[in-house]
Amino acid sequence: MTTTSSPPSRIDPSTALYRVLTAPFRIRTYANLLYLLLAFPLGLAYVTWIVTGGALGAGLLLTWVGLPVLVLTLSGATVAAGIEARLAESLVGVDASVPSFLSEFQVADGLALPGDGFVEAIKRLVVAPSTWTSVVLLVTKFVAGIVSFVAVVTSTAIAAALLSAPFVYQDTEISLGATGPAAASDYPIGSWTVSTLPEALVVAGAGAAFVLVALNLLNGLARVQAVYTASLLGVDDVSTKS
Repeated sequence: MTTTSSPPSRIDPSTALYRVLTAPFRIRTYANLLYLLLAFPLGLAYVTWIVTGGALGAGLLLTWVGLPVLVLTLSGATVAAGIEARLAESLVGVDASVPSFLSEFQVADGLALPGDGFVEAIKRLVVAPSTWTSVVLLVTKFVAGIVSFVAVVTSTAIAAALLSAPFVYQDTEISLGATGPAAASDYPIGSWTVSTLPEALVVAGAGAAFVLVALNLLNGLARVQAVYTASLLGVDDVSTKS
């Protein structure tokens, strides 16, 4: 029996324009910003866990201590990946599966490991594709966190400098990218000096436009990272269907 797939739904241009223009007024936008800001400290913690645990476990592999350290590192990676899945879902609105090792935990008279005994649990941890994609996710999260942090902080600084022009353009101690000393009542922005209120209002208008563009780009960045998380953690679902 053949099945026909429905064509992908097209986005109404008016709806897309509405979403772009209302980005500063939607709660989801600020949830996305929180997601991006959390990426750096979490990514730093993740990569520290992976590098430290992996190096320590590999170094002690000749003794009985090394293997438990590696198992602990891998299991911790799945827990961290599960946290990332929940953040992608709750903050960005992208559905992401938790690693299969986590989903197989059962709470009955305490915490029971999946499978028949401890050895079977370790086997399931090691052979699950999502365990290893979790490691990839955590390592790359550090890079994504740096990009996210720089993007959010830089955008915020530029927006604040532009929007505040009507209030501070007469303050000679404040400038944005000044190329030289400013005269009294001047507000240097790069090579342009703002010295009158109408000029400052134009700068503030440019700042409002910048905020609109920046928020939409940051929304896109958050979604790209969340979809990336979902794709890495969904490998078990793909392998099960195939």
